[in-house]
Amino acid sequence: MTFAVLAAAYALASAALAVMLTTVLDNGTWAIVLAPLVLLPLILYHVRRAFAPMQSLFRALTGTVASYRDGDFGFGLAWNGTGELAELVAAHNRLGDALRDQRLALVQRELLLDTMVQHTPVAMLLIDPHHRVVHGNLAARKLLGEGKRLEGESFDAILDRSPDALRDALERGGDGMFTVGDADSEEIYHLSRRAFRLNGRKHELILLRQLTAELRRQEVQTWKKVIRVISHELNNSLAPIASLAHSGSELLKRGQLERLPNALATIEDRARHLEGFIRDYARFAKLPAPRVEAVDWKRFIAQLRSQVDFTYDGPSEPGSGRFDQAQLEQCLLNLLKNAHESGSLPRDVTFVLKHLPGLWRIEVLDRGSGMNEAVLANALLPFYSTKRHGTGLGLALAREIAEAHGGRIALLNREGGGLCVAMSIPD
Repeated sequence: MTFAVLAAAYALASAALAVMLTTVLDNGTWAIVLAPLVLLPLILYHVRRAFAPMQSLFRALTGTVASYRDGDFGFGLAWNGTGELAELVAAHNRLGDALRDQRLALVQRELLLDTMVQHTPVAMLLIDPHHRVVHGNLAARKLLGEGKRLEGESFDAILDRSPDALRDALERGGDGMFTVGDADSEEIYHLSRRAFRLNGRKHELILLRQLTAELRRQEVQTWKKVIRVISHELNNSLAPIASLAHSGSELLKRGQLERLPNALATIEDRARHLEGFIRDYARFAKLPAPRVEAVDWKRFIAQLRSQVDFTYDGPSEPGSGRFDQAQLEQCLLNLLKNAHESGSLPRDVTFVLKHLPGLWRIEVLDRGSGMNEAVLANALLPFYSTKRHGTGLGLALAREIAEAHGGRIALLNREGGGLCVAMSIPD
């Protein structure tokens, strides 16, 4: 609108000046040419004045965009005009408001996350590719730095002044548990390590969680359960033995010797059951450290198949693995027998072997009834059993053997019915 007014004023002024110059110069052609040239500086001055606010606005817009790029959203623009420029300024201000609100919400979330990280009882350390501490929360400072800041320190230097048990746990690699202190002041910790990339560089997050109090509570509950289970089994065996022994004595007195062998056979059966029950508990409690050696998988699988039937799914020439042959054989025999007892057809019990980068994955599959969520959550715990005469040690022993080898075990229901017991051990 301003440009149109200036153009009209310029045209009128040029026409008026041309009339005046025609009178002076007595030449209409030269008057028409000279009139616009005479007025040109004046019109340029007015054009610059008319467009000065818009130029100022454009400079302000450029500055605000640069500020937004730098993360500064604490201001807006004012424009008294109308039209498309007013709409542009309003849209720009709305963008600034939205960015400012998002920045405020992000800052609040960062403050909340930092508060949670700093005050969690789990010691957290973030290590950069050069093995220096990027971040250590309050628990980490208390545990490893005597309350001092750890940021910027060499993680190796921190380990040099840390307990030997922590260094040993880190050298073993992966997650695990370790104990610090002596029998009178023993503290138990769980170590968890996770590698990830941050800003394109590899970092490692180390978590140290103190489990002493929690494990003490679980230990008491476990012992109570052990006592209940053992008492139940002892009563189930000793009560019939005592009763039959008394009955046998009465049969001898009456001379009814033909019924005596049946009573003695029942006594023997209950005594052997009790013997097996105690033996299973002793085996679980005294599981030695695995003696890892190279074992030919093909021969190992053939030995398993000679004791229990299954379908093999894996490479025909799998090579060799490194594990304790006796322990892994006992573990897999328990799993394969459980698969047969699940209600699955024998042909549906499958032993799967896969070689993955850095580990062997073993799966025992069946098409039985599977497990509900409650059983899945507790099946690997010692003394937990859904079987009437089960000890609750088969899966717990399998878990103990897998973890002693540096591996893991997991249970999951299969699509179409049945259970998958998946175990991984290092290559």
